[in-house]
Amino acid sequence: MDNHRDWRNVAVLATCQMLYNSGRSLLVATSPLIAYEIAENKALSTVPISLAVIGTAAATIPASLLMRRVGRSLGFATGSAIGVAGGLTCLHGLYHGNFTTFCLGALLFGLFSGFAQLYRFAGADVAPEHFKSKAISLVLAGGLVAAFVGPELAILGHHMVADTPFFASYIFMIALTVLSGVIVMGVNIPKLSPEEARQPGRPIGEIMRQPVFIVATLCGVVAQAVMNLLMTSTPLAMRHATHAFSDTALVIEWHIFFMYAPGFFTGSLINRIGAVPTICAGIVIQTMGVAAALSGDSVGNFWFAMAALGLGWNFAFTASTNLLTQTYTPSERAKTQAAYNFIIFTVVAFGSLSSGVLMHWFGWAWVNAGAAPLLIVSLLTAAWLGMAQRRA
Repeated sequence: MDNHRDWRNVAVLATCQMLYNSGRSLLVATSPLIAYEIAENKALSTVPISLAVIGTAAATIPASLLMRRVGRSLGFATGSAIGVAGGLTCLHGLYHGNFTTFCLGALLFGLFSGFAQLYRFAGADVAPEHFKSKAISLVLAGGLVAAFVGPELAILGHHMVADTPFFASYIFMIALTVLSGVIVMGVNIPKLSPEEARQPGRPIGEIMRQPVFIVATLCGVVAQAVMNLLMTSTPLAMRHATHAFSDTALVIEWHIFFMYAPGFFTGSLINRIGAVPTICAGIVIQTMGVAAALSGDSVGNFWFAMAALGLGWNFAFTASTNLLTQTYTPSERAKTQAAYNFIIFTVVAFGSLSSGVLMHWFGWAWVNAGAAPLLIVSLLTAAWLGMAQRRA
């Protein structure tokens, strides 16, 4: 029965991951271009995506604590409702050409993202130890379909409403978010038992001082920050290189494909070689993506750079999440997961805010150059933990 429940949960959560990421990839592919047209200051073109990341960071702690109280299914449905409000607000701002309203909508969608970032943890909540890494990676693999659905819906809705480019695209985003809120009610993850709920667990500071927590968080931060920094700037960089929007959508599609397609085997890879070696492999692959981005501005360069960044992110982020599950007990999971996601998306928000400024004033090359030192530090830290674990 437990095995059936685990697979059912993975299927439900992977479907919700697909729907959420379809909306998110649509936002990523279109919002910098929309903002570039309606914002007076063109340096603010990446602000909507940055606000979405800020919203993600802001929601991580409330989302975790709410789910500890009301359970996963109702908590996730609440997040979807906030996402629908965000889509409607974006639609209003787009229709009226109001940059501030459009940004508010992106912020609200980011709050939904803060809830959705817990899909991967929910899949592992009640799974047996041998299934945890597979549950995490398979839930993330749900984003695979989103690699094509989001950008293709952006293209389909681009000129559907003649006077307002991308208006129909955001109607599609709202529909996806409504559907995610309905489907997630099928998840079957029991709330904490009364005994577990009464146990406060260790103080969060003690949990965060564990070397495994520090390394898992640092590597998760760098994997997500580097990926987001470059992905946010890619539509603008391709515009400056005079590539067509269809080429930009294609690059984003394959980037997201490589983010999530490995989810079908990343869990098995972690079980075979360990979380730390998988993190190191991911960091090396992301570094290859940065090198490709620095070597030219053809569509092929953008494609390879984004593909490598996506693949490297999958390895490093999935393995970091798996590593984190070793640091807490069931009664500690809400606050630990909240702290982990809050740290990651707070850092990513600052990186996303700076990407527009870097891109506007210094160009694509400097955006990539700024990512390289982060990857080196992350690789050295993961290697240190690996050697410490082998000595132990």
